[in-house]
Amino acid sequence: MKIAIIGTRGIPNYYGGFEQCAEYLALGLIKRGFEVIVYNSHNHPYKEKQWKGVKIVHCYDPEDKLGTAGQFIYDLNCILDVRKRDCDIILQLGYTSSAVWNWLMPRKSIVTTNMDGLEWKRSKYSKIIRKFLHYSESLVIKHSDYLISDSIGIKNYLEKKYKVTSTYIAYGASLFVNSNDIVIERYGLKPYKYDMLIARLEPENSIEIILDGVTKSNPSRPFLVIGNHNTKYGNYLKMKYSSFEYIQFLGGIYNIEILNNLRYYSNIYFHGHTVGGTNPSLLEAMASNSLICAHNNDFNRYILEEHALYFTNDDDVAQHLMNAKYEDSGIQSMLIENTKKINEMYDWEIIIDQYVNHFTSIVK
Repeated sequence: MKIAIIGTRGIPNYYGGFEQCAEYLALGLIKRGFEVIVYNSHNHPYKEKQWKGVKIVHCYDPEDKLGTAGQFIYDLNCILDVRKRDCDIILQLGYTSSAVWNWLMPRKSIVTTNMDGLEWKRSKYSKIIRKFLHYSESLVIKHSDYLISDSIGIKNYLEKKYKVTSTYIAYGASLFVNSNDIVIERYGLKPYKYDMLIARLEPENSIEIILDGVTKSNPSRPFLVIGNHNTKYGNYLKMKYSSFEYIQFLGGIYNIEILNNLRYYSNIYFHGHTVGGTNPSLLEAMASNSLICAHNNDFNRYILEEHALYFTNDDDVAQHLMNAKYEDSGIQSMLIENTKKINEMYDWEIIIDQYVNHFTSIVK
């Protein structure tokens, strides 16, 4: 079976969740005997035409020149190219800038789309853009042969809103077992003597709520903010919290070994995402034995259930920072249960097999 994966900036992953999904999935499919094509931006650091058996097709991407408008041109270029590839299945990861072109998808190929989260709810977008994204959501549903939901919340939403069924396949994670405190020593940190978050610095990820709670707790330990802060909102956050020396903006870190060790040795890991499905960073925190304090919403509760701390406002954040202790027996039982979930439900090998089953069933 010949599978094309579109909708990401490419592999190996240098950017985010869908790129990571594409990387793990492509390698897993190759191992299982599939032929796999992944579309990469021509700006991607990896310039070769093959990567570990995966065929890489580079398409022109003017995002660096045109901003968001460039993403639409890149997605169009990918779709025009995939029309020539005679693929059995096209796996489309997300739809934000591709839905308007989906009517151009090759009719001989089966198109299955991972719907991602509720993009039109993201507060970073203006009302006009959010309205457009809502329209794009309806377009991609119309032009896809099959749909994939990465959370039960998204699956239920699609059934209620559009009366369509989708296949539930979560993101995956790999259990982190090679911890090494030397990694965190490079950042001047000591095990369980710091708190942290990893996220895109955007309003819907509750960054400001979390950091307001940090300042209220008057901590004696560092708080790490990991994510690209060279943005308008990032600059605003750095300015607002510039007088709080214990809040450290480390920028984007994409080395998985460093990230896993930082998560593993943290006291509390904050997950503030409010929009979307199963966020990869949440599963990675679970796989890294992190004590998680998550924003209290259905998407996070579907995954974590009662095996996490929750917050809705900065007072909650402050209380957890002052009272939660990593070594408490109740907290240790949370960590054990989250590890069990990774092994039994979210391990990448399990997730890849679910994709294989989905592909096989839709081809039949």
